[in-house]
Amino acid sequence: MAIKVGIVGYGTIGKRVADAVAMQRDMKLVGVTAHSYSFNTEVAKSKGYKIFSVGDSSELKTNGIKPDGDINNLLDNVDIIVDATPKKIGKENLEKLYKLKKVKAIVQGGEKHETTGTSFVAQCNYKEALNKDYVRIVSCNTTGLCRTLHAVDKAYGIESVHATMIRRGADPGDIYHGPINAIVPVLEMPSHHGPDVQSVLHNVEIFTTALSVPSTLMHLHTLTVDLKKRINVEDAIELFKNTTRVRVVRNAEHLRSTAEIMEFARDMGRLRGDMPEICVWQEAVGITSNAHNKLLYMQAVHQESDVIPENIDCIRAMTGFKDGEKSMQMTNRTFGIK
Repeated sequence: MAIKVGIVGYGTIGKRVADAVAMQRDMKLVGVTAHSYSFNTEVAKSKGYKIFSVGDSSELKTNGIKPDGDINNLLDNVDIIVDATPKKIGKENLEKLYKLKKVKAIVQGGEKHETTGTSFVAQCNYKEALNKDYVRIVSCNTTGLCRTLHAVDKAYGIESVHATMIRRGADPGDIYHGPINAIVPVLEMPSHHGPDVQSVLHNVEIFTTALSVPSTLMHLHTLTVDLKKRINVEDAIELFKNTTRVRVVRNAEHLRSTAEIMEFARDMGRLRGDMPEICVWQEAVGITSNAHNKLLYMQAVHQESDVIPENIDCIRAMTGFKDGEKSMQMTNRTFGIK
């Protein structure tokens, strides 16, 4: 029996998760929600997705969208909900809708860890989500940090991590946020990313800082990792090359910037030009000359898409699929990633 999945919130994340669910052989997309009319609802309609209204449906009907029911009808017909609504709304929906209806639900990284008590990155802690009723997918930045740090920790052991998040100011389609002509530091120490990483990698000591810049394409991380074992550059690069959902990019390929990485994704024919892999620059992997247990590297994170595979694997884990490696292989195959 296919897992019946509903999507609440059909924006940047929700529409990508909907398409990803529709590509899985073991899942069925029951439908998506809409609280107002937009081009997103037109796209959902053109793809044949059932649309369920949230609140007053008159605007949808005025614009030619006849809802297939309301959100309660959606909840009555699914095994699990992926909530991709804006920050704080997911928590509200969890308390007022999903728990009341006794429907399993995934919320996104805008919510706090305490909302569900379980935070998820597939290759790091798949088993923690097995058969859970409510799970949180961590943010795009935290997903990126966890993927590479987990691989490093498994191979060499981590003493401590210092990382800085250089965050995009807004998503490409976002006309309401910025900055436009400023670099804006996050004025808290550490930034929330460090504690967020620890909600997945429980034993990793990490301190993070963050700032926002006038870009829409990707985030960029710089990391300094103190290791328990000695390492060399060649072995570190090979480790990243062999880590699922991580891609090593090179100056020789003229992939020297976030702009060129996203152009590469488009040229590869990726849906929406997405890059779900975390991109580590080969030339930006280094070690300190006086101690071979301090690893430095830089990575780029496509904030619109890196969490989408995690949502798919989390659906499987929460509905009892025990083999995390197999789930990731199934998901990766549909995305065309390793």
